[in-house]
Amino acid sequence: MSEDDLLYQRVAGIIEKEIKPFIEADGGSILLKEVLDDGTVYVQLAGACAGCPGAAMTLKGGVERILQAKIEGVKEVKLAY
Repeated sequence: MSEDDLLYQRVAGIIEKEIKPFIEADGGSILLKEVLDDGTVYVQLAGACAGCPGAAMTLKGGVERILQAKIEGVKEVKLAY
């Protein structure tokens, strides 16, 4: 398994276990789309999160902060369209 595959799996695990339940509790959903080798993570927000004015804050202040704290190498989280 390559380092890129391992990073993707680690990010996916944190999103699934620690981030997704909170987003779903607010009526939204999050889907991991891509993890680049430069540490950029792309996610898609849907449900109540799609178009929500607080989505940017959730993305940067929540998702990005949690992933950076738990996984070395995650540099940034961006929305995938």
